[in-house]
Amino acid sequence: MKIQQAIKEDNKEWRFLGNNEQLTKPLVLVFGNRFLLENRHIYEEIKTLFPDGEIVFGSTSGEILGGKVIDHSICLTAIEFEKSTFRITSANSKNYKDNTEELGAELLKTLPQEGLKHVFVVSEGSSVNGSTLILGLEKNLDKNINISGGLCGDDSRFEKTLAAYNKNPEQGEVVVIGLYGETLEVSCANYGGWTGFGPERIITKSVDNILYELDGQPALDLYKKYLGDKVKELPEAALLYPLSVKVPGEKETIVRTILNISEEDNSMILAGDVPVGSTVQLMMATVDDIAEGAFTAANFAMRDRKKQPELGLLVSCVGRKLVMDQRTEEEVEEVIDVIGEQAKVAGFYSYGEMAPFAGQEKCKLHNQTMTLTLISE
Repeated sequence: MKIQQAIKEDNKEWRFLGNNEQLTKPLVLVFGNRFLLENRHIYEEIKTLFPDGEIVFGSTSGEILGGKVIDHSICLTAIEFEKSTFRITSANSKNYKDNTEELGAELLKTLPQEGLKHVFVVSEGSSVNGSTLILGLEKNLDKNINISGGLCGDDSRFEKTLAAYNKNPEQGEVVVIGLYGETLEVSCANYGGWTGFGPERIITKSVDNILYELDGQPALDLYKKYLGDKVKELPEAALLYPLSVKVPGEKETIVRTILNISEEDNSMILAGDVPVGSTVQLMMATVDDIAEGAFTAANFAMRDRKKQPELGLLVSCVGRKLVMDQRTEEEVEEVIDVIGEQAKVAGFYSYGEMAPFAGQEKCKLHNQTMTLTLISE
């Protein structure tokens, strides 16, 4: 595996890290600030750098490159697989009338199943329901094949997110990358580090990812009681206080970030499904908790590996970044300490992370976690 990385900061030229050797038919992952990706020449610009590359774009709430967390930049990682192959497919949610489960199912149908080892997803994050997207992707997927990836970000604005495959980034796009090869080893894991506080409540009314009532009371009104003065900062303030959700019949608790609120019907729009009957509790975290969570996630991803990873794709949550603030890079450093400095590291801060719980097969949509996908040939 040959890997090149480069960064372009606002109004500056591309700066390559390390040797800028010629790659053959690379997978080019481009994660960047939404405003910079709206440049109508961006696809042509990347194509000039990698004429035979397959280019995937995703907007972010912060870029990860090596041990650095960068804002307002475009970071690219180009990968030439020497013993493995990849296939990419994409579609736009607007063509599926916002039926993201159908969208996921159709995308998987276009990927050859023979030899498929792993599926990595870069999805628009402001309108796509990540939970139902995963359901669709898993419909026709062998249970031994894992899915990981994330929902694109837009800093903490929640205005719009962008993604694309071999074209300029746009809203509504979902990109799915299939990785193939007998010698390919891919492992993934995630962990949070957040702690529950306050009373547990039961979801009594919800539709998909929209939460209307807790214990028969308007959900938004109850949530506001705990925010105090931070109510004025909604919806951004909600990133600091996500919800733990324990779904009946499930062993693990998932975390849900509140993406937006509706004063009109006192509801909250979350990044993934929140089923009726689930138990909900507020969560909070410290900087040290989050750094320790990243360390734990990295250990989960490494524990059954046979080879040292050559590439680490990191997807972390924008809420973690807001809590960490000036210390954000500490969680990336914790990951590198575990996976080793031989691995090239890339990724982004997201509106939702995709991965199975450690030791499990089914993929879940997570919030407020550090999620790793480690790849070697």
